[in-house]
Amino acid sequence: MAYNKSIEQRIDALMEQWSNIEKKRMFGGVCYLTGGNMCFGIWQEYLIVRTDFATSQKQMQKDFVRPFDITGKPMKGWFMVASEGWPTDTEMSEWLVMGREFALTLPEK
Repeated sequence: MAYNKSIEQRIDALMEQWSNIEKKRMFGGVCYLTGGNMCFGIWQEYLIVRTDFATSQKQMQKDFVRPFDITGKPMKGWFMVASEGWPTDTEMSEWLVMGREFALTLPEK
């Protein structure tokens, strides 16, 4: 199943003013990178977000968040957010900022 391109358009519009963001096709979807590190993306109908392990565990307590597990082995620090978690641009921006801020803590590649 292809990823939802309307999510991509929405993300692109929200992060239009951000610098140093690169888009790359991955996981059968699209991921956004900063400094060569993935920060968030889209897989099918889900927004995927990268954070530290503790934050990801906390976020997965929410009903609309689940582990990023598309191969049978969940990726540590990654989670998927269903559309119920980002109905408004403000809520979507919060997820994007969370992923971007984490990626900025990592050494550039």
